[in-house]
Amino acid sequence: MSPDAWKIRFLFWSGAIIVGLVATGFAIATEHVNELFHDMLAHSDYLPFLLCPLGLVLVSWLTRTWFPGSQGSGIPQSIAALQMSEHVARTSLLSFRIAFGKIVLTLVGVLSGASIGREGPTVHIGAAVMFSLGRFARFPHHYMDRGLILAGGAAGIAAAFNTPLAGILFAIEEMGRSFEERTSGVLLTAVFLAGITAVAVQGNYSYFGTTSASLEPSDMLLPVLVCGIAGGLLGGLFSTALIRGSARLAPLLRTHPVLVAIACGLGIAGAGFLSGGTAYGTGYDEASLIITGSGELPTVYPFAKMAATLFSYLSGIPGGIFAPSLATGAGLGSELASWMPGAPVAAVIVLGMVGYFTGVVQTPITAFVIVMEMTDNQGLLLPLMATALLAFVTSRLVCPEPIYRELAKSFLPRPVEVAKPAAEEKTARRDEVP
Repeated sequence: MSPDAWKIRFLFWSGAIIVGLVATGFAIATEHVNELFHDMLAHSDYLPFLLCPLGLVLVSWLTRTWFPGSQGSGIPQSIAALQMSEHVARTSLLSFRIAFGKIVLTLVGVLSGASIGREGPTVHIGAAVMFSLGRFARFPHHYMDRGLILAGGAAGIAAAFNTPLAGILFAIEEMGRSFEERTSGVLLTAVFLAGITAVAVQGNYSYFGTTSASLEPSDMLLPVLVCGIAGGLLGGLFSTALIRGSARLAPLLRTHPVLVAIACGLGIAGAGFLSGGTAYGTGYDEASLIITGSGELPTVYPFAKMAATLFSYLSGIPGGIFAPSLATGAGLGSELASWMPGAPVAAVIVLGMVGYFTGVVQTPITAFVIVMEMTDNQGLLLPLMATALLAFVTSRLVCPEPIYRELAKSFLPRPVEVAKPAAEEKTARRDEVP
């Protein structure tokens, strides 16, 4: 009941409400921008071959010039900030300026047709907002920073997807890789307040609609095996391509960013054209279409969506892979369902979604919980768990390191090599003489 304790509570509570409001506004703006792009696409299927490269060049330039540190998903930056020990170093990745840039540039990227989502950026925004508010508390940074970043990231996930439980689990499973008792209360409270704020503004909705699909215990084995192995393998291959591609393109992005942006923009336009315009944007509408059974997508959709998402990320613009990966998984599940005529199509689609998503992010608990909450379906809990576990094991065979952990390394300060004493260096050189 001390004043300091109440000051900390007020900081976390007010920060969580702000994150919920920002995430809600970001979600609404993303939907409108996505619709605007598809309205422009209706005039000509060839428009993206001009719009995508030009839009990516603009976003890439703004990112490098005005908002360095805002590129990509934002989850790697949040993880890197957690691993840093210096408060000043963390401010280069988490600030109000970066949060603002993340929102604006992600919206411009979606308007340009990039296959990106807002969920990863919302984690970054939540962590940046909560961390930046910490300066007003005037407590020791080592005492506050980690809790603020974890709570902000978890609140961002909860508000972005309307999945409070998944927000908590993601903070534990991916961002923190641990759960400290002293941060458990503030983490839960932040997730609750951010989630309830988003619900108060947008209503209590299911992210991808509602499905009542189920599987009998005797019918689970084949769909779980196929979706777990296929989803884990493709998701792992996507993560491997993204990690290695980012590393190899990093020097080129520094020297010729415009050429990289143009090439990636043309790649996005090509993938979108081959998919009949379905591979552009967040993938929210396409996934909802498949899950609710209100329409069909081209056979090439999951592979075109993978390619468009890969090109979008490699271009270096801000944008997440959560929603595009879930949409790719839904498309994969739809295709796999045609191989299993006896299995319920809707159930296989949901299993395909959790299988591919787990393969990409390698957080199996978060994956099956987030899909279960997003589709408002508890009847598939056991097959979702089994598929996520199998996909995780399969993905690790082709991508040994989790994607966000690997990408976070590029944001960490390089270790400083300590110069050897002159006598030691002379001895080392003498030892090298044959």
